[in-house]
Amino acid sequence: MIDAHVHLLGTGAGGTACWLRRRRSHRTLERVMLREIGLRVEDLEGDFDRLYVDRLLALVREAGLKHILLLAQEIVYDEDGKPRPDEATSYVPNDYVLALARRHPEFVPAVSIHPARPDALEELEKCLAGGAAVMKCLPMCQNIDPALPRYRRFWERMAEAGLPLLAHTGGERVLPVVRPDLADPRVLAAPLAIGVTVIAAHCGTVGGSRRGMLPEFLDMLAKHPRLYGDVSAIAFPGKVRCVRRVLALGVVERILHGSDFPVPVQPFWAWAGGAIALRDWWRFRRMRNPFARDIAWKRAAGFPDAVFTRVEQIWRRVAT
Repeated sequence: MIDAHVHLLGTGAGGTACWLRRRRSHRTLERVMLREIGLRVEDLEGDFDRLYVDRLLALVREAGLKHILLLAQEIVYDEDGKPRPDEATSYVPNDYVLALARRHPEFVPAVSIHPARPDALEELEKCLAGGAAVMKCLPMCQNIDPALPRYRRFWERMAEAGLPLLAHTGGERVLPVVRPDLADPRVLAAPLAIGVTVIAAHCGTVGGSRRGMLPEFLDMLAKHPRLYGDVSAIAFPGKVRCVRRVLALGVVERILHGSDFPVPVQPFWAWAGGAIALRDWWRFRRMRNPFARDIAWKRAAGFPDAVFTRVEQIWRRVAT
């Protein structure tokens, strides 16, 4: 099985060039996420980057996963290409993700490049040469309007290279939001029209009581055969309701599994939302491995085996 949505984090310890800006309002979430990894808050002041990778590898191997799609993290840019690092909370460079993927066969690299960067095409070529399998972005958080004409050549090169785009859709509660309007899955129409295969992360769902964008995502599926969705971080209040709709509407052949690790996901919400039975929640709640736990409740909900391997048919393959 393959997890198609796993975040890499780092503080820069050991010369990784990562950085992490901790926010007081997220201290509770920070503790919960670190507990999911098997680390402590105190580890953030030490050799955190190595500890994170070591724990990630241990959990992946323990869960029996073949691969995980490991995500880099770009900063925010203006549309004219001026960097706005103060509006980002984390950064994970492409070089670091590509280097880890060369060392560990479990890791498949997903790079992150803002198309407004003055060197965006140069960085894209470097990442393609380095083995990039996917390109990840968060339009609403990174200020990326895919429809801007100046980005066309960037999408064209991705299409030529067969490099898919994994783009965040729907709500966001962890990272700062720069352009809320860009959460709509319909903004992905431009790269799709150019020929890029696109994975709409979270299928446009929104947590809590707010209206999600699942209907817009489903409408896009009908219009664009190159569009897929992933069900990462779907076991949350409000979001989990989409599970039964996706399974009932016959679109599951366009769905991929992802966990959104280290975002903490608990099967309780899958039971509360009616996706799994009480006996399943009682059984899964005792599972300590977050990767295995996420797969277990999704299989119990009715997702077929193909959902857990499909990304391997989509990502860019690199000859070794």
